[in-house]
Amino acid sequence: MAKERVLDLRRPVTVWRSQDLQDGRTAQSLTMILRTVGCRWNRCTMCGFAGEGAPASALDLIAQFECAMQRSSSDVSVVKIYTSGSFLDSAEMPIMARDEILKRLAALGIKKLVIETRPEYVTPQTIEICLARLPTEFAIGLETASDLIRENAIKKGFSFQDFADAAEAVHRQGGRVKAYLLLKPPLLTEGQAMRDAIASARAARSHADIISLNLCNVQRNTMVERMWERGEYRPPWLWSALEVLKSVPGPIVCDPVGAGTRRGPHNCGECDDSVADAIRTHALSQDVAPLQSLDCPCKSTWTELMELEEQSFGNIV
Repeated sequence: MAKERVLDLRRPVTVWRSQDLQDGRTAQSLTMILRTVGCRWNRCTMCGFAGEGAPASALDLIAQFECAMQRSSSDVSVVKIYTSGSFLDSAEMPIMARDEILKRLAALGIKKLVIETRPEYVTPQTIEICLARLPTEFAIGLETASDLIRENAIKKGFSFQDFADAAEAVHRQGGRVKAYLLLKPPLLTEGQAMRDAIASARAARSHADIISLNLCNVQRNTMVERMWERGEYRPPWLWSALEVLKSVPGPIVCDPVGAGTRRGPHNCGECDDSVADAIRTHALSQDVAPLQSLDCPCKSTWTELMELEEQSFGNIV
């Protein structure tokens, strides 16, 4: 009989050090994923984060934050706090925990905080609560500028106008906005997904200070996983991500999580590491020149695949 997994609610899901852009320059950052009760919406077709939820209290969340901050140091100027849901949702992040975390970050002199939220939790009050403590970047999972794709392929539950209104509210009070875009939602061909990501980035540009291109990966217990197991879904090619990055004016960043694995974005297996490294380098430099010279025999396979898909399914996006 398998042992039941026991979660330590006083430790974060994970925490790591990396580099991030701050005012156009490379800065040291600390990223933490806190284990909350989970996203209240919890219906997106590609998201498997619901499995990480647990009944963490406000004191548990403060303890998780303190545990994560043990990985920090004096050179960290950017802190990113993710909850697999919305930091501004008081049902997920209790007000006591939220306020205490913001107070401690401000006392440490952190230069930028990045938090994730759905647009319905972005209000003048929640914006001010963050900005009164420290400069904050509000990251919103727009995924696509197409309401049709967002509602039917992703089931996100809000409109482009909802995103635009939330972004305007943040900017009105002096905050920054990051728009997450998803490359290759389910039900789209490779070419359709690539063109949608380019069009979406251009549409979101006037509302967001920075675009973050997220490459869809196959997470457990999701509709995407069920499609993938039936051979009805393939994660995006890394070549498609390159085309988006080369086609959209910056700042646009991308971290190809899971690159080179079956469940993650991949090419042929031979060039995956070099292409993924180039994408990560571009996120800090914003220089597209190194992306232009990348090549591999599988690039022609990628091109031919898109041509065959166009013949079979048509150019509808």
